[in-house]
Amino acid sequence: MTETPVNGHDESQLSLGTAAARNLATTTKTAPQMQEITSRHLLKVLPWIEVVGGAYRVNRRLSYAVGDGRVTFTTTGAAVRVIPAELCELAPLRGFDDTDVLTELAGRFVQREYEAGQVIAESGGPSDEVLLLAHGKVRKLGEGAYGNQAQLGVLADGDHLGEQVLTGDREPWGFTVQAVTACTVLALPRPALEELLEREPSLREHLRERAEGGSRGQNAHGEAEIALTAGHTGEPRLPGTFVDYDLSPREYELSVAQTILRVHTRVADLYNEPMNQTQQQLRLTIEALRERQESELVNNREFGLLHNADLKQRIHTRTGPPTPDDLDDLLATVWKEPSVILAHPRGIAAFARQCNSRGLYPDAVEINGQKAPAWRGVPILPCNKIPVTDKGISSIMVMRTGQQNQGVVGLWRTGLPDEYEPGLSVRFMGINDQAVTSYLVTTYYSAAVLVPDALGLLESVEVG
Repeated sequence: MTETPVNGHDESQLSLGTAAARNLATTTKTAPQMQEITSRHLLKVLPWIEVVGGAYRVNRRLSYAVGDGRVTFTTTGAAVRVIPAELCELAPLRGFDDTDVLTELAGRFVQREYEAGQVIAESGGPSDEVLLLAHGKVRKLGEGAYGNQAQLGVLADGDHLGEQVLTGDREPWGFTVQAVTACTVLALPRPALEELLEREPSLREHLRERAEGGSRGQNAHGEAEIALTAGHTGEPRLPGTFVDYDLSPREYELSVAQTILRVHTRVADLYNEPMNQTQQQLRLTIEALRERQESELVNNREFGLLHNADLKQRIHTRTGPPTPDDLDDLLATVWKEPSVILAHPRGIAAFARQCNSRGLYPDAVEINGQKAPAWRGVPILPCNKIPVTDKGISSIMVMRTGQQNQGVVGLWRTGLPDEYEPGLSVRFMGINDQAVTSYLVTTYYSAAVLVPDALGLLESVEVG
């Protein structure tokens, strides 16, 4: 009879094998792991404000609408048309509600295509048309203080130029508009506008009132002016004034994220050693709920930060990748005590590549007990909830935080019944006839931008 080799050897086994020994051994186990868990820096850096009553009202000084929004377009094949109602985003047309006239005005825009590097408008040339940027990116170039050429800004999809033509201003262009990428532009020539004004007295009267009104009674931020005097001598009559408030302040209602956790009683009774099954199920459920909470704070169309940044606070990269110059421009949008910069990890890597190519090395600062790169002393933290498109385009945000600083704040409600941790409750819902125990896991949250210059966005960031 031939003996079967053991462990690949011909000799007989002299001791107990490891496979059999494991039957008597205690296995060392980890708690359940979860790849979805991230550092959730946004939830950590936001100061959280207690919201009693479920709503948070942001009272502001009265501001006047200045029509600085972006224009939206529709496309049919290669043909691009401006949506007539969107023309009211131009300051001179704000408040004009004659749909028929706006439709005819929209039909008078002419589509033009420009290649990268082409000049769309020349400095010193006649400003005789309104320009709407339907697609692409352009730069504004002007003469600097010492005769050198300076870049005055970057515009992209939805931006517009030359709106002063609507009010009859004939001043020449004060800067050159040059295409950075291939661009689609809709132009309204002055003759086409004047022809329509001759036939439409309502539009003509509206634009005349806008031209005469100017910015009377407003400060540089569009807020109701507070009359003051300074540097006077003698006994002049001092101006009387008051601070006017916005009569329709915005109210943020708390949003909710909920789920029902189900655990079978047999599992909870028999398989609770060495780890409590209910506690582990609840831990992972709460982690997923917190991840969803941070995603909503970034992307929700009602209160998400990406959608609540003021249009004046949105800028574009000069070339595509996020350069140190772009981050300097971004910090200039929130120049009053910026607290933190948030970017997708791929956005941070793209910025690091630009720094490496220039021989620059960002400083490191300590925040939340760990080291983080910083630019101009402002920490740059990763947030994978900031989306990256399939073309490798993302955004980078900078914010000032805190209610005392008139910054960005998080909103929550603590002291809930059956509160498991601050702002999150776990309520027992009973056991059904299949012996399954149910728990309702709930958290309430939102975010508020107290003043527009507390949040800035760098858009069109190439991270590929």
